[in-house]
Amino acid sequence: MSRRKRAEAWRWAVPPKLKVPPDELQARIDIFSETVVLRVYENGVVTTRPVSAMDVARAFFAEIPLGSGILPAGALWWSSGREGREVALWVPPKVWPVALQLEAFKPPRRMKLPMPGLVFICHAGRPPKVFAAKRRPTGPKSQLYHAPLFNVFQDGRTCAGTQRYSPNIGKHPWEFMTSFFTEAAHIHGRSMSHPKDLATLWDELDGKRRYPLGDLAPFCLVEEVAPVGETQ
Repeated sequence: MSRRKRAEAWRWAVPPKLKVPPDELQARIDIFSETVVLRVYENGVVTTRPVSAMDVARAFFAEIPLGSGILPAGALWWSSGREGREVALWVPPKVWPVALQLEAFKPPRRMKLPMPGLVFICHAGRPPKVFAAKRRPTGPKSQLYHAPLFNVFQDGRTCAGTQRYSPNIGKHPWEFMTSFFTEAAHIHGRSMSHPKDLATLWDELDGKRRYPLGDLAPFCLVEEVAPVGETQ
């Protein structure tokens, strides 16, 4: 194919009667299983070079305004990824009023439990993930622990049950902690002293003022659940 014909092949044209000049192809990105290739078309010459997926993403996002808006108090990090926008919230240690219902058709047990600091990873309108921490995380190497709570799966995801979560993620910690707790999800391995009996741990904690931090069961580092390199 001649140089002129190749140049014409790189043009996108509208119907001639509209009298709009053809739009020339400037570049093309080919995504393979192991690499990304950029092809640049200029004056009938094709220049090809490998590029990183991050470079491609930055080029497109340069034209898209991104912002976190006003973050809730206690925000640790904000990110936008495959699961949408998420915000991690730090809730300092406190005594929570909780309702534990282990038997159907019977009133729940009302308790006042001291809890360690909790990290909630929230998406608007969806159940949060929750982890415990001995202190407010300050970086990717900060240690996280299993939250000593019912309604939490092994990976930190929570069981929504009948709870509907607000678009306002600042409310998610309260919405989760004031929902009815049951034996749903994964209740083992959440306490060093009672690895198979979370209910007994709660009985012992009821009415106390502080959670025994030495009882927390290690889970992972912040960098293993946070899509960003640093917390704030």
